[in-house]
Amino acid sequence: MADFKQEIINILKKATNQKEIEVEVPPDPSMGDYAFPCFGLAKVYKKNPVDIAKELKEKIKEEGVIERIEIKGPYLNFFVNKNKIIENTLKKIAKEKGKYGSSNAGKGKKALVEHTSINPNASPHVGRARNALIGDSITRLLKFQGYKVETHYFVNDVGKQIAMLVLGCKGKDVKFNDLLKIYIGINKQLEEKPELEKDVFELLHKLEQKDKKVISDFKKVVNICIKGQTSILSELGISYDKFDYESDYLWKELTNEVLKKLEKTKKLFTDEEGRLVLDQKEYNLAMKSPVLVLTRADKTSLYPLRDMAYTIEKINKGFHKNIVVLGEDQKLYFQQLKAGLNLLGYEAPEVIHYSFVLLTEGKMSTRKGNLVLLEEFMGEALDKAKSEIKKRHEKVDEKAAKKIAYGAIKYSILRVSAEKNVVFNWEQALNFEGESGPYLQYAYVRINSILQKYGKKIDEKADFSLLKQKEEIELVKRLSDFSGIVEDATKQLKPHIISNYLTELAQLFSEFYHNCQILKEEEDLKKARLLLADCTKQVLGNGLGLLGIEVLDEM
Repeated sequence: MADFKQEIINILKKATNQKEIEVEVPPDPSMGDYAFPCFGLAKVYKKNPVDIAKELKEKIKEEGVIERIEIKGPYLNFFVNKNKIIENTLKKIAKEKGKYGSSNAGKGKKALVEHTSINPNASPHVGRARNALIGDSITRLLKFQGYKVETHYFVNDVGKQIAMLVLGCKGKDVKFNDLLKIYIGINKQLEEKPELEKDVFELLHKLEQKDKKVISDFKKVVNICIKGQTSILSELGISYDKFDYESDYLWKELTNEVLKKLEKTKKLFTDEEGRLVLDQKEYNLAMKSPVLVLTRADKTSLYPLRDMAYTIEKINKGFHKNIVVLGEDQKLYFQQLKAGLNLLGYEAPEVIHYSFVLLTEGKMSTRKGNLVLLEEFMGEALDKAKSEIKKRHEKVDEKAAKKIAYGAIKYSILRVSAEKNVVFNWEQALNFEGESGPYLQYAYVRINSILQKYGKKIDEKADFSLLKQKEEIELVKRLSDFSGIVEDATKQLKPHIISNYLTELAQLFSEFYHNCQILKEEEDLKKARLLLADCTKQVLGNGLGLLGIEVLDEM
């Protein structure tokens, strides 16, 4: 086992008979490699934490991975056998290579991840692209852990926004790049002439009545948009297995079945406007009127009913994991959907809510037009990356520039916890020396350069006992944590855990590189340090792959 932190956690779980145990890394190495605070066990054992620490020290043997245990008040400090850490970790990385870090926890299991699902009404803006980047990284994490993953895109192709776009496109030969201008234009027209809204609802009514011409018009516009959106996202290495269309649920029997089942719960009733609504008082949701509106007065379905039918259909597919990525503006709605599913005996999907990518003037809006398009943003990143490459080289490699540019975008967005806003800063994003995608790619390239200069095959049977320097030990300890980091990121559905880890790992390598000679050392120590460098390169590559960031051999 290379994850020594996890090994100590397992030892503590056995000694305490607790399912959940957390250990800390002390601020000073003289206090140990890992520390276990006993405060949390005080209520369980009804004892003083200091006494608990003493009892645990007597119970846990100082053998194997544990060199010694010291008590510091209510803390149990573990000193790990450094030789074991170094040898076991480097051997494991050298053997497993691209699979190092995977626990195979998902082997034989299936996962469904629904992400992106942006309205097919225009070119995507950077704010909504955060959904796709998070969803893609979650997909990569699950696959790395052995899950068979299916990615779904739910196309909201029948709402008012799409009807407005269809109206705006009437009689025009439309291309993908025209859609945003048309969408903004029709919004302005509706503000100036509210009577146009009748035409919008007339289109929706005809669609629900299966008017062939209207169905064709909707499909044409939606297909142009989806094709354009997914083409942009594919540039970032993001793809989908299935596109599920909301329009299918206009006429599917499943929506009627949902209504019939809800009727039996006695929670479905007709309001004063003639709409079918679901009473949700008992769930204490933050709403003035605690109801979920499912149909219009003419009993045609609304989005929540169609979404409920779609979600039930996903649940019935029998995936071991069912995940959906949604904006934070849909938190209340998802709580309503979850309550509705609960009423029918279904467990809602695991949800990741993400916050916004902000402009200086606030949240981006497709309707108002105060946004930064993802395509333009990618172009800007590419231009800036080329400029940085030109400073270092005479020639610009287009493929390398794209890897750097798109890596910068991905890292800048994925490094921030989903529930927090992202404020994008170009200088920081493309900084080769700070917390950035290019910094991590450059760390990988620097190691690759060292290995190329050596020019021979790395000896995996190096003398590990020669690695005694503080920088060497700290680097190996962090390498040994990788599988635990991947496990945490997968369980919590939080790619930023990987981003933060990789930044720390690159910084630790930089300290090792500046303080420990590699190629100029005597042969045995050189071989040991080269193996350490090679293993660091491998883990950086594995981790960057989980973020969807491509590595380069030179920069």
